[in-house]
Amino acid sequence: MFSKICRSVLLDVAKRMLLRMRSDRYFYVITFLYMYIAIYIAWIGGFMSMLSHQLYFDQWTKLFLFFMPAMAILFDLILVIHRFDRRRVLALRRVFSPKRIASLVSGVLLLGVLMFFQGSFTSIKNMLPALRGGFLDDRVQADLDAWLHFGVDPWIWLHALLGHDWVHHALDFNYSLVWFVLCFGALFFVATSPSADGIRKRYLLLFAFVWIVCGNILAGLFLSAGPAFYGQVVGDHARFADLVAFLNRGREQGISAGTFQAYLWKLHQAGDAGFGSGISAFPSMHVGLITLNALFVNQYSRRLGCFAFAYVALIQISSVYLGWHYAIDGYVSMIVVVGAYYGLAAVLRHRSIRTKSVAAENSLPVAS
Repeated sequence: MFSKICRSVLLDVAKRMLLRMRSDRYFYVITFLYMYIAIYIAWIGGFMSMLSHQLYFDQWTKLFLFFMPAMAILFDLILVIHRFDRRRVLALRRVFSPKRIASLVSGVLLLGVLMFFQGSFTSIKNMLPALRGGFLDDRVQADLDAWLHFGVDPWIWLHALLGHDWVHHALDFNYSLVWFVLCFGALFFVATSPSADGIRKRYLLLFAFVWIVCGNILAGLFLSAGPAFYGQVVGDHARFADLVAFLNRGREQGISAGTFQAYLWKLHQAGDAGFGSGISAFPSMHVGLITLNALFVNQYSRRLGCFAFAYVALIQISSVYLGWHYAIDGYVSMIVVVGAYYGLAAVLRHRSIRTKSVAAENSLPVAS
């Protein structure tokens, strides 16, 4: 009897997994087309050394295939332990239900494939300066940035108000670590939790959109390196000299922004690939991804949405303060992501109305 029940549960889990993987097929197709394009560009351009897929196998596997699933299971078990009487039994049934198990396993498989997606993004990003013949748009973007801010480079205002070491430490910690946990924690939740089924398809499509359209296509069309590298790519070292000195002082204090910028420039000069390598400032991926999350949080709760959009503003400020971006990089990211979010919602709503209309027409009795 017990073996029969187990076999029935496993069969249910397998069926649910196949249904979820079938619904995710569009994302698998996008990922492997993306990978093919990255490899093809590298092959015809002679940039094979810039391919980065293998760099993600170790770190991505540890994070998304082991650490985060273990944390999800541990979190579920803690919830079960804190339930009492019948509620504990109900919680246990939910945690080990075929739906929950299928969602977790199929989501982890999807995240495993996503390492190829991230590798493709980094590979193309590495190749952009060679494909474009250098960073051609920094001067124009920096001048436009200053014009929008009444003739002053906006980092000057930020440093006049917040140019303290403790602020530098706090913003850097948030920008490099907290942002990563929030963005990729949200991705893990959407991919693996049945609670996110209502937004899963839209979120994954927009997640791919931000990386491909903002991070590769727009970045390639308007390629810039950002304020931290302005002197190297434009030849005018004076304009951002005080900002660079501030970032270099941070390196001596163990702050990662200046250190990581030096790491990226070293790889760029050598023409090599590294984990998270590639330089492009416009538009901002940090701002784009956190804006995407804020839009979905706001859909769930307006009150939480206020906090989420406040965090978008913090990331925008941090990106300028730490020398990664011109302010317009974040502004454009917000506009593009918000437009894509509401544009996709309109398309899906139109398709839903059209499908219901066709179904209603087909259900009408045929006149004899």
